[in-house]
Amino acid sequence: MQSGNWLERLIFNHRLLILLVIAIVSSVLGLQASRMTVNASFERMIPQSQPWIQNYLQNKEALRGLGNAVRIVIETRDGTVLDSHYLDILRRINDAVYLMPGVDRSWMRSLWMPIVRWTEVTEEGFRGGPVMPDRFDGSPEKIEELRRNIQRANIVGSLIGRDLKSSMILVPLLDSTDTAGTNFNYRDFNDRLDAIFAANQDDRIQIHVVGFARLMGDLIAGLGQVITYFAFSVAVATLFVFFYTRCLRSTILLVVASLLGVVWMLGLMRVFGFELDPYSTLGPFLIFAIGLSHGAQKMNGIMQDIARGTDKYVAARYTFRRLFAAGLAALLVNIVGFAVLFIIDIPVIHDLALSTSLGVSVLVFTKLVLIPVLLSYTGVSRTAAQRSLRKADGQKQVADTLWGTLVRFTQLPWASTAVAATALVTGISLEARTHIQVGDLDAGAPELRTNSRYNQDIAYVNGHYELSSDQFSVIVKTPRDQCETFETLTETLRLSERLREVPGVVTVRSAPEAIQFINAGLYEGNPKWIALLRNPNVTSNARNQLVVNQPDLVNTECAIMPVIAYLADHKSVTLQRMTAAATEFAAQHNTPDRQFLLAAGTAGIEAATNDVVQRAFWNIHFLLYGAVIVLCFMTFRSWRAVLVALVPLVITSFLCEALMVWLGIGIKVATLPVIALGVGVGVDYALYLLSIQLVFQRQGASLSDAYRESLGFTGKVVALIGLTMAAGVIPWAWSPIKFQADMGILLTFMFLWNMIGALVLIPALSYFLLPSKRPAGAAIHRDGQHAATLRGSNP
Repeated sequence: MQSGNWLERLIFNHRLLILLVIAIVSSVLGLQASRMTVNASFERMIPQSQPWIQNYLQNKEALRGLGNAVRIVIETRDGTVLDSHYLDILRRINDAVYLMPGVDRSWMRSLWMPIVRWTEVTEEGFRGGPVMPDRFDGSPEKIEELRRNIQRANIVGSLIGRDLKSSMILVPLLDSTDTAGTNFNYRDFNDRLDAIFAANQDDRIQIHVVGFARLMGDLIAGLGQVITYFAFSVAVATLFVFFYTRCLRSTILLVVASLLGVVWMLGLMRVFGFELDPYSTLGPFLIFAIGLSHGAQKMNGIMQDIARGTDKYVAARYTFRRLFAAGLAALLVNIVGFAVLFIIDIPVIHDLALSTSLGVSVLVFTKLVLIPVLLSYTGVSRTAAQRSLRKADGQKQVADTLWGTLVRFTQLPWASTAVAATALVTGISLEARTHIQVGDLDAGAPELRTNSRYNQDIAYVNGHYELSSDQFSVIVKTPRDQCETFETLTETLRLSERLREVPGVVTVRSAPEAIQFINAGLYEGNPKWIALLRNPNVTSNARNQLVVNQPDLVNTECAIMPVIAYLADHKSVTLQRMTAAATEFAAQHNTPDRQFLLAAGTAGIEAATNDVVQRAFWNIHFLLYGAVIVLCFMTFRSWRAVLVALVPLVITSFLCEALMVWLGIGIKVATLPVIALGVGVGVDYALYLLSIQLVFQRQGASLSDAYRESLGFTGKVVALIGLTMAAGVIPWAWSPIKFQADMGILLTFMFLWNMIGALVLIPALSYFLLPSKRPAGAAIHRDGQHAATLRGSNP
């Protein structure tokens, strides 16, 4: 009752109270977790303090349609859009979408919206009106009038497909669905859209939908498969642990305790107002995997002590005493690994960092405390414990076993070979990682497979419309009523021409280009007048016409004019070219009264996101490895041991980045956390292996003997957990959601390499950095000295 430090006495002398508190907390947080909602947010996906995004947010009201918008394309398979049946379906869909909550109705555009107008020059001046004729009844006369209006409005390629077989409904979305500020619900929005389509679609009609809201809807719908993968991971973990222990009750206890950590995390997320989104699905799996890793180490220690005749209560206290410091250090590294993600200035990453940090924090209670306390009551099967001991005793002739092979890495020939081979692989990976890119490397939505419905819809829209869904907009900002000066219009026109020259740009729209054609219209359509005029009265009239007919190109205060470039794709190289061209032009032409600001549009926002990810990449690594160094030094109290633990982690990072290059995966919001988190998870192996090894070495054991004992005590569990986590996550590689497949491949690689790197490189590096204080050969008595050495030792 009085042995151990104060924390051990506090926990094990009040076991029932500890279990009661954990049961109450679990019930409360479990109820909260059951109410967890799944949603997404457009603005929380973007780096809101990044200067380009600040420019967009500050001028957001004048840039409707260049942010969160959905494009619905209704295609007819029979004839053209100039058909009464098609137009009736288009009207019904248009009206139903118009009434949906969260739609910015004042900026919605389609053939049936009066904001879409035509203009022509007559002998009496300009004449115009809505493209859809008044009192349209589907008669041949009205359809002919509609045909003329479409030609006069010049909307073929923008709202009408180039082949006249489809038309578009542009639907800008608001951040909230009501005046109370209720968050936009993407799942509900997509369910409503599908219901509208189902009620109005027939065999002659095909509907294509693109935009952030649709993408998020598809990703949220795909979360059902993620739950299946999580269940598969739990099943695999249960089988692996059971085949290792052959003890059903301790296996169930370990898996349930690991799931309890996930429940606590989800419950705390709900308490703090978080929602699950498609990018945070990684969190619950990692919490389960980390919890399983620590729990397996505790169970293994207790099993070995029970097998040697120790009472289950005493065995639980011995294991708690031996592994609490190493386990706590590993969890602190995990917490830091998640917490450093806060430097990525994207709210959704902040949410992931906070939620997973909370999840790892609760593991201090559910793994370091709960599992030893529960096992102090239940213990493990005596048969399973004796089987484990017989296996260990049967492996004394380690030269012919796997563990014996690993022990050989503590000797010069094997250690030198391992270090040389690692140096060669590291050199190859360093050369490969120089080609790593930030951002998307594929056209369409890289979050989904190329053959997904969404990417097929994008391909259709880009193939039939000049105005693609990838928009890069430079914001031209002037004082009020100063956008129409000759100098500003001329500089803006030059910017349009410069952007049009950038490879990957399909077309560019800007106010001065439109004003040129309006000026010609003011002079009887004479093409000689397609120019910018110095007469402010003529330019003012043209600008007034533009505000009415194309309000997305200039705001009513004449202070904001977006120059909109429509891109063939949003690949990393395309966005880099655009930002370079726009930034260079702005630097040369900005004045106090006229500024060219980056950036708006979906591609502009993505370029800003790539900029934030690129700047955060090395900062994350420096902070993470700095934290690993500090915590490992506090645990081992040896800079040499810190190097032994750190080198395999660094090599894992290099190899992972090289793998991303070979697989065509860019560094982006979805993959950067995986790279960072792999370090936090991987350091667990080093902490457990080195902790036991150093205990024996500091007792005077040789390196070979110390590492052999470390393998016997924790090595088998390191291999078990590495294989279990890799087997559990590999099914993600077949997910229809591509970024989850990417995460599955990267995590599988990192789990396996962290395991192999720890088991092979730790003894090899220890030969050079942590040499033996005595020659190998003086055997350690497993039953006596083993228990005496580890019973009360902290590494």
